[in-house]
Amino acid sequence: MKKLILPLMLVAIVVGLYEQSKAQPNIYIVCIAIVVFMYGMMQLSARTPSKHADTENKEDDNEGR
Repeated sequence: MKKLILPLMLVAIVVGLYEQSKAQPNIYIVCIAIVVFMYGMMQLSARTPSKHADTENKEDDNEGR
């Protein structure tokens, strides 16, 4: 899935930047590019583990003692 999300996000970035470079950008295309990019970022960040997950688990274990 990650292999599909990254190229899709890159295409959305390129389309959004290209559309912004026009004299009269189409607002709908820009909005769709932003939504696709944000959805891709959400999917990628959901797979990234929290750096505080280990410390939270250790704190929970220490409180139980």
